[in-house]
Amino acid sequence: MKTLNVIGAGKVGSVLAKNFIARQVFSIQQVMNRTLHSSQAAVAWLGEGTAVDALHHMQPADVTMLTVTDDQIVPVCAAMAAAGVLHAGSIVFHCSGAKASTELQAAMSAGAAVASVHPVRSFADGKAIAAEFAGTICSVEGDVRALAVLLPALQTIGAQTVEIRADSKLLYHAGSVFASNYLVTLMETALRSYQAAGIPFDLAQQMAAPLARQTLDNVFAMGTVQALTGPIARGDMQTVALQQKTVAAWDQAAGDLYQAFIPMTQDVAARRHSEK
Repeated sequence: MKTLNVIGAGKVGSVLAKNFIARQVFSIQQVMNRTLHSSQAAVAWLGEGTAVDALHHMQPADVTMLTVTDDQIVPVCAAMAAAGVLHAGSIVFHCSGAKASTELQAAMSAGAAVASVHPVRSFADGKAIAAEFAGTICSVEGDVRALAVLLPALQTIGAQTVEIRADSKLLYHAGSVFASNYLVTLMETALRSYQAAGIPFDLAQQMAAPLARQTLDNVFAMGTVQALTGPIARGDMQTVALQQKTVAAWDQAAGDLYQAFIPMTQDVAARRHSEK
């Protein structure tokens, strides 16, 4: 098996490493987090590898997984190159959704092949995801030599892989942000609206949950056009205008959000009517 170093063994890095170990894809060589204690905790959970707390203690590996925060990809990669842990046969990949493999310029200059791998799912509960990773879609892009190793590795742990262009990463990742992060913000606004209308929090959750879940089920079963309901779908723009005004009077930011959704929702409704 090829050896794998993990730099930044948080939820994403640990989940991938755990699955690589379980399927005997890579042999975990060393793990480095910000502190030795954190590195040791990651190694204990993985059940394999050696914890280190600095790059000068790290030995070169066949593959290095760089799962640090986006703003640390470039400086950590540069530090890896300076520390001599890369060579002409190395493969380095990061797991940012928004950043492309071109962020790993220092590794390329050292002769390494580079790539980016982004698992498209929420990692709020890393331990649960580790046990249920199979079927996860991973977007990948990078050097042919790096992908020749990483694509079969990911497929071995049950991932579905889709290759994208490096210059599409930001737009691609925005789709994930809309589908996940901003969905949380939208539900926060919905729950706050219920509570502002006098509905207790627990009951507000009970009211919102079936609406949100059924709507998402409808979107993926019927498509967005057929899943749309409510006043805009009915053409009741008088209610929409009054509602926007009321929401803005309660919370201007929520009112602006409501307003921003109106024209895009009208476009979806128009497509529905045109298909009849």
